[in-house]
Amino acid sequence: MMDWMRMVILKPVEGMSVNELDFLLDENSNSIRAMLLHLAATERFYQIHTFEGKEWGDFSKEDLNRFEVAMKLGDEARKTIKGNKLEYYLDIMTEVRENTLQEFKKRDDKWLMAVDEKWFWGPTNNYCKWFHVCEHESNHNGQFKYIKTRLPGGKFSRG
Repeated sequence: MMDWMRMVILKPVEGMSVNELDFLLDENSNSIRAMLLHLAATERFYQIHTFEGKEWGDFSKEDLNRFEVAMKLGDEARKTIKGNKLEYYLDIMTEVRENTLQEFKKRDDKWLMAVDEKWFWGPTNNYCKWFHVCEHESNHNGQFKYIKTRLPGGKFSRG
């Protein structure tokens, strides 16, 4: 499911230039490049929480330095996450995903169904948490497609 969704979300961004990835619809929007890094950040933070068993927010300084701006998006992301080719973001997303897949191989159905009684929206198992990571990508897929149709120059069709 996660592999399929990753393929689906990357299709709209194939062949995009740095300027296209950096495009902002307005002063309050997020660019595609920032959202790509946001997806990697989300997945990394779920790794720390579910695979390392840490409370949400108990992230290392290294992980926060690397991913906090992308996780929050907004003004700071608009200022700092820009100017890189698509491969830069894909490499980070691939690195994070490879770790996820390696960690999944170490776990069984009992782990997947283990319930976290203190989760934000109520008792939730690891399956639901990782489904959320997957559907999070799906959500941003719609944004990628919308932004792509609004790029200056009409290079991309609305399809």
